[in-house]
This record gives sequence, C-alpha cells and structure tokens, in this order.
Amino acid sequence: MDGVPKPGRILVSSEAIDRRLGELGARITADYRERNPLLLVGILRGAFVVLSDLIRRLEIPCEVDFMEVSSYGTGTSSSGVVRILKDLEEDITGRHVLIVEDIIDTGLTLSYLKRSLLARNPASLEIFALLSKPSRRRVEIEVKYLGFEVPDEFVVGYGIDYAGYHRNLPDIHALLDSP
Repeated sequence: MDGVPKPGRILVSSEAIDRRLGELGARITADYRERNPLLLVGILRGAFVVLSDLIRRLEIPCEVDFMEVSSYGTGTSSSGVVRILKDLEEDITGRHVLIVEDIIDTGLTLSYLKRSLLARNPASLEIFALLSKPSRRRVEIEVKYLGFEVPDEFVVGYGIDYAGYHRNLPDIHALLDSP
C-alpha cells in the first residue's frame, strides 16, 4: 500500500452510523408500510455496505437491485462525466423505488441517475444517502433520508474507498494526504 493515502481522523463512528440507520430504517418502514414492496436500488460500489445494514432494519417487504455508475475514476474529485457501468435488472415501472447512495458530493451523478430512473416511470422515487457534502454541491438534489453531513474532505470507510482501498473500515474517516 505504498503511495496510498492513509485514513485519518474519524468523522463518523460506526456506533453513530448504527444509531442513525436505526432511525432512518424506522422512518422508511413507516413511510412505505402501505406502499410495499419497496425496491432499493444500491449504487455500486460504495453503497453496498450501507444497503446491507439498512435493509436489515426495514420491517416491510422489499427487493434489491443494483446500478454501477462512475464519475471519479481513480482520483479524488468527480470528473463530471457520468457513465452507467451496470444497469438495473428489474423493471421499475409503477414501482416504489429508493435509491441508496453512499455519498452525495457535487450532486451531478445523482441528478443524472434520478432523471434516468424517472424516465422509466416508477410510482415513486426517493433518495437515501449516508453522507452529504453540501459545500460541494453544484446541482441541488432532494434527499429524503440523510445520514450525516460531512466537511469537504475526501472520506473513506464503511464501503467508501479511495482507488479501491479502505472500504473495509468500520468508521468514516477523512483521508490523509489526498493527492
């Protein structure tokens, strides 16, 4: 791991994440109790950990599908160009859909994704994001279920990586010495 920036201070502890997911899971359960089954769309790769933990807190019928999009490459800032690397397998027409994202930075990727999914005529489409960096926002995006706001630093841990590293950390860390 020579040359790979190390994780720095903890911004959000695993205990805080666990508590917040319990709260948000209860809200989602209440909101969708009469509108199920809910389709959770996890955005790979960063959201797989939060999706796994979130779904176990839902007390309603739900299904899961995944999309993989890219706007970062191997750097620490968004390129602004969104590419769909893996599309949904499920038809979302008439379905209640909850996008599960790890972090919202500029909002460009999620804005593009939301437009793309709305064109497929879901019954409803909402957004869950574990983290948000509001100071970096270039496009306003409504997030119905938000875990935490974090400062404008590159973060790693709890599924979020830097060039494939640090996804396995249980807490959210600021990345030391970002290139």
